[in-house]
Amino acid sequence: MPSGNIFIVRPSNSEQELALKAFVKALKIKFEVTNQKDYNPEFVAKINESKEQYTKGEFAVIKTEDLWK
Repeated sequence: MPSGNIFIVRPSNSEQELALKAFVKALKIKFEVTNQKDYNPEFVAKINESKEQYTKGEFAVIKTEDLWK
């Protein structure tokens, strides 16, 4: 019966990565490896600032027909 839990493990070197893979394989646990990185904090700050500006009504509306003018 699957537990539905997700574990995020971040090995700090290749030795730890190999050991984790071996351990998980030995227990016959399905796993996947991803190289997804966290977003750049500056980018996240810009997005949050834009959301806040929109909430405050600080935005401009451009009609579709005016986009290429």
